[in-house]
Amino acid sequence: MSPNERQIVIGVDLDGVCADFYGRMREIAAEWFERRLEDLPKDVSYGLKEWGIDGHEQYTSLHRFAVTQRNLFETVPMIPGARKYLWKLSDEGYRIRIITHRLFIHHFHALAVQQTVQWLDGKGIPYWDLCFMREKAEVGAHIYIEDAPNNVMALRDTDHITVCFANSTNTRVAAPRAKTWAGTYRIVRKLASEIQRE
Repeated sequence: MSPNERQIVIGVDLDGVCADFYGRMREIAAEWFERRLEDLPKDVSYGLKEWGIDGHEQYTSLHRFAVTQRNLFETVPMIPGARKYLWKLSDEGYRIRIITHRLFIHHFHALAVQQTVQWLDGKGIPYWDLCFMREKAEVGAHIYIEDAPNNVMALRDTDHITVCFANSTNTRVAAPRAKTWAGTYRIVRKLASEIQRE
């Protein structure tokens, strides 16, 4: 059975999967804290405590500055391979559904959405649907690609097939996982073929 006969929906996270969120945020955090970039480690845990961020309130202040003053969601670099392999999946008949939780801080949602759309279109990322959702399981994808450890576990705990896009925040998350888009593509194709055989 081809993907077009039973179209498989791939739910793709943005930050940490398509967009190098931690790389760009590291640059902005160095400016915010008035520290040298090299003093902020590249390998971080979820919450960025390695950069001296102490709690949700401080993170929220940094995040607000990053989006409103430094156009975070428009200036973040693309993770290598994201465009190439998402186009391969799209060309093979899979439906790309971007799912992101970028609206978690109040009062500048319009700016976050605008930057997100401009980034996706500017980078040439293919997608049919764009969902701003905290509860990603409610979106209804067959396979998810996600990096945030709490999201990966929440999806898997509700029996959603989820590929962990590996980085320093999710080292304890079990397979299936991949460090590159090439590896992610191979896993997604294998999982999709299993779904189609059911």
